Amino acid sequence: MPELPEVESLTHFLRERAVGRTVLGVDVVAIQALKTFDPPVTALGGLTITGVARHGKFLDLDCDGLHLVIHLARAGWLRWRDDLSGAKPVRPGKGPLAVRVRLAPDEEGLAPGFELTEAGTQKRLAVYVTKNPDDVPGIAALGPDPLDESFTVDALKRIVGGNRIQIKGLLRDQKIIAGIGNAYSDEVLHAARMSPFKIAATLTDAQIADLHEAIITTLAEAVERAHGLAAKDLKAEKKSGLRVHNRTGQPCDVCGDTIREVSFADSSLQYCPTCQTGGKPLADRRLSRLLK
Repeated sequence: MPELPEVESLTHFLRERAVGRTVLGVDVVAIQALKTFDPPVTALGGLTITGVARHGKFLDLDCDGLHLVIHLARAGWLRWRDDLSGAKPVRPGKGPLAVRVRLAPDEEGLAPGFELTEAGTQKRLAVYVTKNPDDVPGIAALGPDPLDESFTVDALKRIVGGNRIQIKGLLRDQKIIAGIGNAYSDEVLHAARMSPFKIAATLTDAQIADLHEAIITTLAEAVERAHGLAAKDLKAEKKSGLRVHNRTGQPCDVCGDTIREVSFADSSLQYCPTCQTGGKPLADRRLSRLLK
């Protein structure tokens, strides 16, 4: 799933390539991806992209005051095309293509644009056309952005205080903190040397400060690594920069212990026992059920 660093990089990528260009049209292939009907998606035709912003994991293209808002969900991605003039007409079907955004030709006659694709059968990619991004329910409900200057240690302390959920779940909850998903929550907790099952309200002031530093450092470093990369290269860069997530069975880069995994119904988490849980493996609940 694209998380804050990847969406931030896509934001910069589109600012460099799409801002100032006129939208020729938006072709919706997967009708379930379009979540709004007024204004219609056809209203974007002829408008100029004047800005690109990020809200948590949402991309926001400002088209002369009308906003094309995109959420890539778990399996979605944005693919930039330098020239779509020869692209085949889009037809609804079973392929990964969900939306195509066509832009006006440049001075060389190339008609660039981008396509939104989604792999798998769980189609959750979402596109909104709205006059105000805050009208998108997911954006309206977002918690503070961890890259914003207002996200201080004291702000995190207020978030954590009295919250009885596990810290892994807190980091992933977009209504609490915006932009962190399954992968970077694993990375943050490894950097903070903290168990994913630790109850948020039990954190000491020192642990909150360590967690805050881990959040800022982990995300900032990931953003820096992705800066300037083409959209097509971001997935590979993300994978190469992860220390624990999706590295089950491999040695921890910090201590050399074997990275372990806890599986759930539709996801899993990875952690290092030595760095995070005092050397004790956490119970894998799915495996435990299979052994009963």
